[in-house]
Amino acid sequence: MTFRPLSDYVLARRFETPDKSPGGVFIPEDGKLKSNYAEVYAVGPGAKDAHGRLIEMTVKEGDMILFGKWTGTEVEIDGETLMLTREADILGVA
Repeated sequence: MTFRPLSDYVLARRFETPDKSPGGVFIPEDGKLKSNYAEVYAVGPGAKDAHGRLIEMTVKEGDMILFGKWTGTEVEIDGETLMLTREADILGVA
């Protein structure tokens, strides 16, 4: 299925967290923290300002982004869990 976010929404795929800590201790599934880094999967066309003009998106597909810990909504598309968030909630692009 193809999915295209609306307005200034960004659909991103989180990076997997490691199964082992830097010290060599294995981390169980329920003890893992979700990564704050993701790869942009799809972007919407952009938001509109008060005059109806389109504000272009600054992120594009393939960008690596950093977002806040409690940002976005997890959605499942084609059996894959992705994150849907607004561009304003993205803290930075790598």
